[in-house]
Amino acid sequence: MPQHAGRSAHPPRVPGGTDAEPTLDTWQDAPHNRWAFAHVAEFVPTAPIAHRPAEESVRPVIGLSGLAAVPDLVKRLEQSYTDALVVVRDGAIVAEHYRDGVDPDGVHLLMSVSKSICGLTVGTLVDEGLVDVERRVDEYVPELAGSAYGDATVQQVLDMTVDVDYDEDYRNPASEVQAQDRIAGWRPRVADDPADMYSFLAGLRGGGRHGERFMYCSAGTDVLAWMVENVTGLRYPDAVSRRLWSKLGCEHDAQITVDAVGFGFANGGISCTARDLTRVGRLMLDGGVIDGRRVVSAEWVQRTLEGGDPNAASGTVFHRVHPGGAYANQWWLTRSVRSDYYAAGIHGQFIWVDPGTRTVVVKFSSWPEPVTEAWNRLHARLFRDLCDAIDS
Repeated sequence: MPQHAGRSAHPPRVPGGTDAEPTLDTWQDAPHNRWAFAHVAEFVPTAPIAHRPAEESVRPVIGLSGLAAVPDLVKRLEQSYTDALVVVRDGAIVAEHYRDGVDPDGVHLLMSVSKSICGLTVGTLVDEGLVDVERRVDEYVPELAGSAYGDATVQQVLDMTVDVDYDEDYRNPASEVQAQDRIAGWRPRVADDPADMYSFLAGLRGGGRHGERFMYCSAGTDVLAWMVENVTGLRYPDAVSRRLWSKLGCEHDAQITVDAVGFGFANGGISCTARDLTRVGRLMLDGGVIDGRRVVSAEWVQRTLEGGDPNAASGTVFHRVHPGGAYANQWWLTRSVRSDYYAAGIHGQFIWVDPGTRTVVVKFSSWPEPVTEAWNRLHARLFRDLCDAIDS
């Protein structure tokens, strides 16, 4: 059942901020997001993504001493609006930091890092032969026949090369991404909004020229979640729990925001702890295995890391930051000499995986702006410095 908590604590005043408390219309905006991203359930109904208790007890916060070689680290974390940072080397936490007021055992909104979790969930279905990525979406979701997504292949949706009329401008009230926020319950609704996410997705249109270019579109992940529901017979939060989250050895449940009919907002609605999120990075780093348990196939991980079309993303901000990079199965691939890759969400949410040093970095943030090229460059440099500093 969806959960909607009452206000548990008065939001703290933010220096230079406003006396007004965050509302459904403002909780995503600075300065309110510094508090709200760790209290999403107080604004939007949520459903649990259940875990199985971890074998190990919760560790105390160990601090940043393991990263002493990183120049101006504390300053860089403060200037990049860091809420939490956890660094893992070979499966062990070697450094972590939490902004004052952030609970290490509290959940934080992942934004579009949620997409990479969806990609892994789809991978488990492919492994079992329940989904063929070369088949059309409307073979799994007949309700999408005639929509922008109906005649696209599952792989094209995973790689975001679907031709769809969708504006991802987070600041434009007339954009499709803001309309989707309203339908998800993230913003106040307007009179002509579709009743639920299913209706919204079925109403999207496009030109049908799929596979030609990369087009970042959050709606595609929710199409994948709808497919997961149809194939498994489970609501999306339950499918993620059974097929992924409960197998990672997490310490806590995750949660996901849900719309008026209980559809989980797959493209950006998951919240979890930073420590638990490192396990998603570890799963990718070790080829689909964590703590000796196979969760997703090595073939799926390999296809993800070798997939995507660099030419499809040419001309994008991502390509300017990571020339030659690609997007595959809901993960960003830098294709640098380090072969590092990552999951990312607006306002500064990251899982960064560096195979050469066997390091996973999770960072939660509350940037005042959704995303900029400068922020992405700064964080790529920061994460690589962290990975290189551990043995220094």
